[in-house]
Amino acid sequence: MILASGSPRRKHLMESMGLEFEVIPANVDETPRPDERPEALVRRLAATKAIAVGACNPCAWVIGADTVVALGRTILGKPHDEDQARTMLQMLSGNRHEIYTGVSVWRADQGRGLVAVDVAHVTFRSLSILEIDAYVKSGEPMDKAGAYAIQGGAGAWADSYEGNLETVIGLPRDLLTRLMERIYGD
Repeated sequence: MILASGSPRRKHLMESMGLEFEVIPANVDETPRPDERPEALVRRLAATKAIAVGACNPCAWVIGADTVVALGRTILGKPHDEDQARTMLQMLSGNRHEIYTGVSVWRADQGRGLVAVDVAHVTFRSLSILEIDAYVKSGEPMDKAGAYAIQGGAGAWADSYEGNLETVIGLPRDLLTRLMERIYGD
């Protein structure tokens, strides 16, 4: 089994399932297509990552995943720099937003795969400029969708969340388990 992601959070969640796997990050363009909705984007990217890594590892089950934050129709991926991270966090301040995580399971030599998406909702309290600036300076937002990690420093900002916390973190284990049970059961 291969995890097609370099995310330490996804790696930790899979390790906690007792799975034996290798990590081979996928190198794919994560740019949204024009008018692409968040659910469609994470579905496409999770599948694309698994297929890309599976092309060089056809006899392995490959797990692909992708997460984005959405505020209305605006998709917030990983920030490119500190200014963009600040802008994203200012947008999320005091607002309810959605987190979409797509998960795929793919086996190239069998031409078999499944992909599914889960969504969760988080509401942030209003944030001060000083809080946002200190968080951005910590470096934590730089490789995170929406410029934050709920399991990190930004967790204190969440007034509430609905749905699976692991969807917000980036790999809902229950969804991965259901996909693996379906594909192994066939």
